[in-house]
Amino acid sequence: MLYTYLPIIITLISVTAYILGRNRALVLAEDQGGTRHLHSLPCHYGVLSLLCSGLPPILVVLIWKFFTNPGLTALSAQKIPALSHLFQLFSCSENSIAVIAVSLAIIMALVIRQLISPTLKARNIVEKFINVLLVICSGIAILTTIGIFLSVIFESIRFFQIIPLKDFIFGLDWSPQMAIRADQAGSSGAFGAVPVLAGTLLITFIAMSIAIPVGLMSAIYLSEFAGPLFRTGAKPLLEILAGVPTVVYGFFAALTVAPFLRNNGTMLGLDISSESALAAGIVMGIMTIPFVSSLSDDVIHAVPQSLREGSMGLGATRFETIRLVLIPAALPGIVGSILLAVSRAIGETMIVVMAAGLSANLTANPFQAVTTVSVQIVTLLVGDQEFDSPKTLAAFALALMLFLITLFLNFTALITVRKYREQYE
Repeated sequence: MLYTYLPIIITLISVTAYILGRNRALVLAEDQGGTRHLHSLPCHYGVLSLLCSGLPPILVVLIWKFFTNPGLTALSAQKIPALSHLFQLFSCSENSIAVIAVSLAIIMALVIRQLISPTLKARNIVEKFINVLLVICSGIAILTTIGIFLSVIFESIRFFQIIPLKDFIFGLDWSPQMAIRADQAGSSGAFGAVPVLAGTLLITFIAMSIAIPVGLMSAIYLSEFAGPLFRTGAKPLLEILAGVPTVVYGFFAALTVAPFLRNNGTMLGLDISSESALAAGIVMGIMTIPFVSSLSDDVIHAVPQSLREGSMGLGATRFETIRLVLIPAALPGIVGSILLAVSRAIGETMIVVMAAGLSANLTANPFQAVTTVSVQIVTLLVGDQEFDSPKTLAAFALALMLFLITLFLNFTALITVRKYREQYE
């Protein structure tokens, strides 16, 4: 029972240690004539007390878990007759380790309180701990990225051992259906990624044709022309669009936008499919407007006022100042917001499934049904599939292609940012 509430108990003890450590530092400060006579601020002594009382019991529990869980797994695999009794012993050991952890936390809280003195370098210790924590977090992020890339590329290599790389990159047919048995009548599969990639780029282009101009113009108006009251109310309302679930956008695209385009297209003599790239692209563009607008507004608003005043003082008009001074100065942030919107559009799934369909058509006609890379990845990994079949491994090949496209976009954006940053800094 005690083991169940162990996290709550350790948290309460650590918070109490923080209060005791900080109060101890304040008492010492009064005796010494003020906090200026202490090596560190009172809060540093409190944080040091919190760390000393919270980390050791956590490490004890983690070490205990590390050594006991593999042992339980091995014993379970051997099917020992007295295993039930053994599990009861381990259950008792949970309470024992909980008592040890709580006792250790209390002892450490009391010990560190007694060690607090005006000369204790609490700030240095806390800052070193934070530095180590930041390094660990950065390392985890880097290792996670490397792990994702390696997992994708290893499975992609298995796929390319079955399907030639040339057929995947330059193939014009996408039909990843494989015959499960040798005597089964079925397709041998076509894994040309060009139609899937073309559909992705088409929908993304339509979406960015809406999101970039509307978002950028909205950002300029909110930053340079709108009053404080209007800006305070309009910006949160605009950002609500980013918080709407994508499935809601998908329903909106399938039930409202697609029929509207089809009906009005018929009146104009246009043959617009019920599921079209245009419908998905329009709704996706509406969804990504806040990514461009909000971030661009922030970076434009952050441009120093001295640049505006200097431009005006040289005789430039307000629009010339925006076009020739503010936009170039804020271009790194604007490029970042556009890149975020593009990445969001490339990886979108629900809107494409509900509004553009699943047909891998190689077409530049926005009125036809198309599909995207992300949709096909989901489709290939759904259901009972052999994990070593080309159909399943094709999802990893598509993921690798998507990764390389995103990497190329980041590289291009980085070059653009560096070019203009050197010019305006």
